[in-house]
Amino acid sequence: MIDLTDITKNYRMGDVEFTVLSKVSLAVQKGELIAIMGPSGSGKSTLMNIIGCLDRPSSGKYLFEQREISAMTDDELASIRNGKIGFVFQTFNLLPRFSALKNVEVPLIYSGVPARLRKERAAPLLDKVGLADRMQHKPTELSGGQQQRVAVARALVNNPPLLLADEPTGNLDSRSGEEILNILTGLNKQGVTVIIVTHDKDVAARCRRIINIKDGQIISDKALV
Repeated sequence: MIDLTDITKNYRMGDVEFTVLSKVSLAVQKGELIAIMGPSGSGKSTLMNIIGCLDRPSSGKYLFEQREISAMTDDELASIRNGKIGFVFQTFNLLPRFSALKNVEVPLIYSGVPARLRKERAAPLLDKVGLADRMQHKPTELSGGQQQRVAVARALVNNPPLLLADEPTGNLDSRSGEEILNILTGLNKQGVTVIIVTHDKDVAARCRRIINIKDGQIISDKALV
């Protein structure tokens, strides 16, 4: 599904250039459940952003489902992000004025799906994550765990083959975090490829492969039994 070869990412601040990723090579097969770990500043979130087509590498080659990502236009990248990749963030990133249902519908709005069909696709996903009775509630009326469930439902509404989760339990209590992990691992069992960026060893232990990054390079890549 994913094939990164010698991916390097540099940032410039004034006259100084910083290398955040240095010649990272990584292959991800369809259906994997992977944790990416590393200390703050290690480059793990930058790697996630490149995999998610939110950022472009400075050099190297990125193939997603055998398509060359590096050569795509901004519109083509937006299409990949909206149709092929679901995102779950630590801060939920929900629209405060929208109900839970409308938040889940947002990717469908960008895809041009008619309003009636949007509701038909979004409502079952909220039911699936246990929020059938909270569809009309706004984010401020939901707990952190409930907001993250809305974010998971939103990430799935276009039925993407890949789900990227950046510290998905970071702002949650242990019980809510466990519930979100159960949802993510359950989705993986249904065939969704899931990549989780985390600093939590307990979260990583729920995955089947752990990739450790330090100073912009992969220092270990271990499959768990």
